[in-house]
Amino acid sequence: MLSVKDRLDIEVLKRNSENELSESNPDPLMIAKEQTEDLAILTCALFAYGNAKQIVKFLKKLPLDLIGKDNSEDELRIALNGLKYRFQSNEDIVQWFLLIEKIVLLKIDFKDVFLKEYYKNNDVIESIESTIVFLKENINYESRGINFLIGTKGSKSPYKRWNMFLRWMTRDDNLDLGKWKEIQTKDLLIPLDTHTFKLGKEFGLITRKSYDLKAAIELTESLKKFDSNDPVKYDFAIYRLGQEKN
Repeated sequence: MLSVKDRLDIEVLKRNSENELSESNPDPLMIAKEQTEDLAILTCALFAYGNAKQIVKFLKKLPLDLIGKDNSEDELRIALNGLKYRFQSNEDIVQWFLLIEKIVLLKIDFKDVFLKEYYKNNDVIESIESTIVFLKENINYESRGINFLIGTKGSKSPYKRWNMFLRWMTRDDNLDLGKWKEIQTKDLLIPLDTHTFKLGKEFGLITRKSYDLKAAIELTESLKKFDSNDPVKYDFAIYRLGQEKN
């Protein structure tokens, strides 16, 4: 009988293929891989909640090609007219794009915003939370939808979408993008979602009952016993296994 590690190692090899990303087997990474701007990739990650097919359908409607360009507010409002997604109203989405426009116009390198905190302690949670603070300080707008989209510092949330973004940007294989070489894969945290949480418990990798940040840390620590340098390489395989069981 295969051990959990052996089974997951087999799944990692099997899933490490762009064939895992298709119209019949959608994932927001499909859209993220088409982007060149970091903030466009982040947008794909932050809207990646809910049903995978619906996420991809929505992301395809977003004018992500406008990110990184000099757009007026009127141009953005016209391009985004009528678009909304679950917890985000049309105005929430407009304000998110206006925030991106502000960052671009100020010539702020978004990666540098994240790395400034990361270089202190190599702690991705501290870096995520400082980046959340930076975004909220610059948006001059508040709503339930935008708070959900960006996240909240100091919450018990596993920061699933942020950690998924970091996995995409840091890991370099047939799935992930490997754009941010400055972050070490050993420092990444599992992007815990309901699928990985449930399967993590079934595999005995999580004992915690609550779906929260501590559960994400526990699962990551368990996976470090399988690969201390790259524990998050198991994320996509566990996610797909859990998804296929439902």
